[in-house]
Amino acid sequence: MATNLSKVAGCTSALFLAGVLTLFWSPADSRQTVLVPGGNLQQAIAEARPGDVLRLRAGKYVGPITVDRSITLKGEPGAVIDGNGQGRVITVSAPDVSISQLTVVNSGSSLATEDSGIFVTAEADHTRIYDNRLQQNLIGVYLKGPENALVQNNIIVGRDDLRMNERGNGVQLWNTPGSVVADNDIRFGRDGIFVTTSSRNIFSGNRFKDLRFAIHYMYTNDSEVSGNTSSGNHVGYAIMFSHRLKVFDNVSKGDRDRGLFLNYANYSVISNNAIGDTEKCVFIYNANRNDFSGNRFEDCEIGVHFTAGSEQNRIYENAFVNNRTQVKYVGTRHIEWSVDGRGNYWSDNSAFDLDGDGIADRPYEPNNIVDQIVWRYPASKLLFNSPALHLIRWAQSQFPAIHPGGVMDSAPLVNPPQQYSHSG
Repeated sequence: MATNLSKVAGCTSALFLAGVLTLFWSPADSRQTVLVPGGNLQQAIAEARPGDVLRLRAGKYVGPITVDRSITLKGEPGAVIDGNGQGRVITVSAPDVSISQLTVVNSGSSLATEDSGIFVTAEADHTRIYDNRLQQNLIGVYLKGPENALVQNNIIVGRDDLRMNERGNGVQLWNTPGSVVADNDIRFGRDGIFVTTSSRNIFSGNRFKDLRFAIHYMYTNDSEVSGNTSSGNHVGYAIMFSHRLKVFDNVSKGDRDRGLFLNYANYSVISNNAIGDTEKCVFIYNANRNDFSGNRFEDCEIGVHFTAGSEQNRIYENAFVNNRTQVKYVGTRHIEWSVDGRGNYWSDNSAFDLDGDGIADRPYEPNNIVDQIVWRYPASKLLFNSPALHLIRWAQSQFPAIHPGGVMDSAPLVNPPQQYSHSG
């Protein structure tokens, strides 16, 4: 009996003195949880087997590192991976990798080599990056080619020591179908989320501040932008050269230039968004066959700037509230902004509703011929209160046929519409 106890004590002592890795074996699949002290993380990764969990204790781990097998990196409080200003702090090149509860800092500063806090390659399908803090990296997270990756609930603070065009993006995506970016806080950097040449992506519940664009879409189709909040950026949501999107329940408040910008964005549904306190709530440029409904455009210099190259859009049941100019449209076509007897709410429309059906008794035209003159010839603002322009206004009111074309709402609402509900 004494001999057996001596053997047990010897084994215990040997495990304790090993000290570098503490192993907890799972007999079902031989996976193990490895406690990694501060030091050579790359060596611990090289010794891990697929399915292992590396728990990083508090301390500094020197990057760059590469995760080339299907494992989990999970940090305990105070675990920091520091790239020391060299390249990509973490590169993921294997599928089914999870990275969570880590602080990832100090990538390189070269846009040409795509220096990032976490760089995920095309081989790394189903990578999950969540509950991390990434700061002072050129690009926060770059998904370059993986399918069905997840970036969720991270705090990403970019490089505020560089000029905006020299910075990278908070989350950057290229050709990463099915990937989701959700519930992240993103600040500084160039764009909060920049995506190009992708499909079936979901960007939901993110918060953006101090950026150029909160979300920037290029050549990305069949995707969703929902429940995001943008404030203090140059532009909230820039949707460009993309088709069949669902853009709903987003907020843009206090962005500098535009809340929502559509450039050649087609066949999309834009609903229940609240945009206000910016120069242009919405700029629609050469965007066609979209459906705008349930949105609130409020306290902007221009509610909607609508260009002549945009056709067959359905714009109805939106609220235009206290915008200095509700609609800017410079064109000669007549465009109807109501669908099936339901138009939009205009806070400056003083028409009556004598039959009480919720529809004003006369159509609403947000612009007149004087607006057209001022937009075409800005110097004419000097004559804005002159008798000549008053005469033009009077003539148009007496002879509507001289109206040069523009937006007409044949069924304006007398009350702001209620927002719709989405199932997600």
